[in-house]
Amino acid sequence: QVQLVESGGGLVQPGGSLRLSCAASGSIVSINYMAWYRQFPGKQRELVAAIITGTSPVYVDSVKGRFTISRDNAKNTVNLQMNSLKPEDTAVYYCNAGPSYHPLGKLGSWGQGTQVTVSS
Repeated sequence: QVQLVESGGGLVQPGGSLRLSCAASGSIVSINYMAWYRQFPGKQRELVAAIITGTSPVYVDSVKGRFTISRDNAKNTVNLQMNSLKPEDTAVYYCNAGPSYHPLGKLGSWGQGTQVTVSS
């Protein structure tokens, strides 16, 4: 069992920045990947960024060059630095982590989600 808690969401103007954090606890030695997903109303969750052991970080095309995922193994934390935010980035953002990566996150644990709203 892995427990995940997200923080850092909020309201920001277009062009602004937010930094999301996700803290892991429980069976942390079993974590082979950590990832961020987001969900728009009425849509399925989509992968935003992921760090998988043995691979380079991966990003959805729409956030490349704007978002950066990083992992602090000592703190058991994954972060998502979001710059140049756009209204279309508005969504609930979820942390996902576990032993085996699946593009839908179904093999891992989920955080509770944090709302990101980009609006003027």
